[in-house]
Amino acid sequence: MDRCNQIANPSSIKPPAALPPDLLLFNPTKYRLLTGSLQYLTITIPDIFFTANTLCQHTHNPSSLHYLLLKCLLRYIKGTISFGLPISASSFTLSAYADADWATDSDTRRSTSGYCCFLSKNLISWTVKKQHTVARSSTKDEYRSLAAATAEAI
Repeated sequence: MDRCNQIANPSSIKPPAALPPDLLLFNPTKYRLLTGSLQYLTITIPDIFFTANTLCQHTHNPSSLHYLLLKCLLRYIKGTISFGLPISASSFTLSAYADADWATDSDTRRSTSGYCCFLSKNLISWTVKKQHTVARSSTKDEYRSLAAATAEAI
């Protein structure tokens, strides 16, 4: 995929109506190798963490749709390979931002929550993950995410 077209989003929002014919003969072993490599790449490219984690959840039985989503992620990496996290000297102001998306996973109805912590303008900590329990409302999700961000800031 050295000469692939670049895309601006690491994950595809909706799957295509029909899969391309070249995806019908994909190799599951190659899928496992690529997704395993992506886990190591998330250390230096944190914005692919959620998408790479989602793809890794299907290594036991990947479908051609998962292979298509993997190719989309590789196209995103191709376009953002020169990006990085800037670190600049400035005042020591600690701030944290948290958010949650209620019942994101259509299979388990668990929510996705995340937070990021900044020291001045520098990103120093972040996480995005599925919550352990199913929440009855979006407010509970937001409070759980806020509690995690507060604990990280402290």
